[in-house]
Amino acid sequence: MRQTVATDRQSIRVNKLAALREWKKTIIAYAFISPWLIGFIVFIIGPMLASLYFSFTQYDMLSNPKWIGLDNYIEMFTSDKRFLTALKVTLLFVLVSVPLKLLFALLVAMIFNVDRKGVTVYRTLYYIPSILGGSVAVAVMWKQLFGSKGAVNSLLGLIGIKGMSWIASPDFALWTLILLVVWQFGSPMLIFLAGLKQIPTELYEAAKMDGAGAVMRFFRVTLPMLTPIIFFNLVMQTIGGFMTFTQSFLITSGGPMDSTLFYAVYLYETAFTHFHMGYASAMAWVLLLIVGLFTALIFKSSSSWVHYETEGGK
Repeated sequence: MRQTVATDRQSIRVNKLAALREWKKTIIAYAFISPWLIGFIVFIIGPMLASLYFSFTQYDMLSNPKWIGLDNYIEMFTSDKRFLTALKVTLLFVLVSVPLKLLFALLVAMIFNVDRKGVTVYRTLYYIPSILGGSVAVAVMWKQLFGSKGAVNSLLGLIGIKGMSWIASPDFALWTLILLVVWQFGSPMLIFLAGLKQIPTELYEAAKMDGAGAVMRFFRVTLPMLTPIIFFNLVMQTIGGFMTFTQSFLITSGGPMDSTLFYAVYLYETAFTHFHMGYASAMAWVLLLIVGLFTALIFKSSSSWVHYETEGGK
């Protein structure tokens, strides 16, 4: 009996020591992640909750916020024509620029998917625009290129075509920005290139033995194997497209005639030019819902076109 009691006490003591060790490990783990955790709560969760509250108020940053309920959201969709214009411009920009960007990225990735001397240098050169594409210097350069006296018009003049100020034309300004974004295909290109290198060569050899040509191998082997990569790039580029700001703000300032008034630019103007912070907060939450909706649609559709190697990944 005494031996049983002693064994039970020893077992309880061992369990307590084990629980204490696990607790110490947990404390140490939280101590290591505490800088990120504190930053996440203070700089992300906190501002998000504050903006959610401000979206239901009339707030100009100079006086106390005044609760007005859903008035900001109602005004947004019923009487603010510039909001609807910004939404339309941004949707057109995303629907055109994202597919073109991914198409060119895949094309260049396939060109660079070769084992030749010096190909890594060309990969680096083609990636540089993506590093510098959102910078002020590149935006200014793009503005000069497509200006009335820019290099584009100079080249057109050599073949007898009279140029114009492309960024000052309501019909062409948005397309110059789309061209700039498509030019920044470096990041998705590298991701596509990594995906191409993971495709087993045996699949191409088997397709050749079955008489499949280059085009057939692309559609029957390359594309199906790349669908997870296409899915990832599509999600990331769509999210980034809705948040595009620098190109429009620096090159066209949303003009001419609001033809390049991106959602993020209008949100910035509303908040920091007109000091309608409550209204801008409501716009930010609408943008979050729109991005979430498009992302959810892409995820929903992925079951019909994204193919994984294992059944568990479908």
